[in-house]
Amino acid sequence: MSIATIDPSGGLTRDNLRSLLVAVCAERGLDPDGAELIKFTNNAVFRLRASPVVVRIAGSTAARDRAETVVKVARWLATHDFPAVRLLAGPEQPIRLHGQVITLWEHVPETGARPGGAELAVLLQRLHALPRPPAGLPNWRPMEEVRQRLAEPEELDAGDHAFLLGECDEIEEQLARLRFALPPGLIHGDAFVGNLIAGPRGAVLCDFDGTAIGPREWDLAPVAVGRLRLDYAIDDHAMLVKHYGVDVTEWDGFPALRRLRELKLVTSVLPILRSNPGIRAQWEHRMRTFRARDLTTRWQPYR
Repeated sequence: MSIATIDPSGGLTRDNLRSLLVAVCAERGLDPDGAELIKFTNNAVFRLRASPVVVRIAGSTAARDRAETVVKVARWLATHDFPAVRLLAGPEQPIRLHGQVITLWEHVPETGARPGGAELAVLLQRLHALPRPPAGLPNWRPMEEVRQRLAEPEELDAGDHAFLLGECDEIEEQLARLRFALPPGLIHGDAFVGNLIAGPRGAVLCDFDGTAIGPREWDLAPVAVGRLRLDYAIDDHAMLVKHYGVDVTEWDGFPALRRLRELKLVTSVLPILRSNPGIRAQWEHRMRTFRARDLTTRWQPYR
C-alpha cells in the first residue's frame, strides 16, 4: 500500500502502519526490517530489531494533538533525571510525515521483575513533588479527548454513539461538582501499572499523552478502577495505597472518577475498531456491560 493512501484522519491498519514505519525509518536512517508491532490501541508502537529504538505512531486525532505535550514532558523529565522513557537523540520531534505524527524513543530493555503498585506509588510521589512543571502544560480536560475519539469512531452503532455522548455530558456535570481533597498539580494522567517498564535500573514510567495540570486523585484512580473492573491476578491497588498513603476509593468523589475511567477504557479504541479487529470482541463486552450499568462483570486488557 502506498503511503499516499493512508488517511491522515485515522484508519491506520497493520499494512499501512508498516508502510509508514518504512518511510520514517528511511528518513531517519534506521532499519525497519524485523520490527515488531508491540502495541496497537490508541497508538501503534513498533520495536526495531536492528537498533534499540521504539517508534510510536499516533492512532487518532487526540493522540496527534497531544504529541507536542508528550515531547515537552519527556524532555522536562530528562532534565530532572526522572526514571522515564527518553526520546531518541537527534532531529526535532515529533515527526510529521504524510499526515501522521510519530515519535522515536530509546528502547528500555525489560530485564527486571514486573513493577507493581508499590513502584508506581514511588514514581507518582516523585512526579508529584517535581518543581515547576513545563510552561504551557494543558489543564486536565478529560472530556476533550473522549469527545475527539467520539468524533472519529470506526463502525460505531448510532445508538452506542448517542449513549456515549450522553455519558460525556453526565460525567462532565458530576466532575464539575467534585471537591478534590488533594492539592492539584502535575499529573501523569494515565497512571497504571501498564505504563511502567521493568528497566535494568528499576521501574521506568512511559506514556505521557494525558500529562496535565489537574487533580492528584485522578492519578490514583486507574489502579483502583483496575482492581474493581479488570481481571488482574495481582492487587496493585493495595500496594499503591500502602506506599502512596492515600486510598482514593475512600473519597466520596471516587464513583465519578470510576465512571470517567471506565468511559475512557471503552472509548480509547474507537478510532481503530475496524483497523484492529482483534480488539472488537473485548470492546463489545466492555460496551455492553458499561451501558447496562453493570459494575461487577470483569473486563480483559485489549491485546
